Amino acid sequence: MKKLPAEIVASLLAATTIFTPAHLPPWAIFVSWAGTFAAGGPKPDVMKKIWITMPIGAIFACLIVLCFGVAGQHLSGNAFVAAQCVILFSLNATMMSLGRIPVFGFVPGMFFGFASYFATLFGNFGPVPGDPFVALAATILMNALGPIYAWLTARFGAHHHPAEQPAVVHTNPAMS
Repeated sequence: MKKLPAEIVASLLAATTIFTPAHLPPWAIFVSWAGTFAAGGPKPDVMKKIWITMPIGAIFACLIVLCFGVAGQHLSGNAFVAAQCVILFSLNATMMSLGRIPVFGFVPGMFFGFASYFATLFGNFGPVPGDPFVALAATILMNALGPIYAWLTARFGAHHHPAEQPAVVHTNPAMS
């Protein structure tokens, strides 16, 4: 079976994100779709590690938002800023430390979920814009679709491989 160019397959898939229901964040698909290829492509080991780590990042981002909310109810001014620094440092360090456990070792995947969560919440995406728990569910769902889109792109798209560039030959011996 002759495959369509990957650019066509990817563009057709991208067009399907226009139809996401309930104001779900379609770009969260793109984050994890590209992340899947950046991690080595839609192979079983890559998909497993990205699916395991993205929700961890989203959960930690949600915890940061919730802790900031609690701190904001009790503190203000410099004390609030200091509390935010401690919260962010502590939870981010904890999240990244999970990467020392082999099954959670793909820390970039955590940041795909982490960044997607903040963009979902503060971009007012999801069926209940601004709700931290709904944003968490929306982020996890849409991030989970990205690796599937990557697999579909690889399965049905013919990827091109640019011709290798010839080595640069210096005529000046000082440049060698």
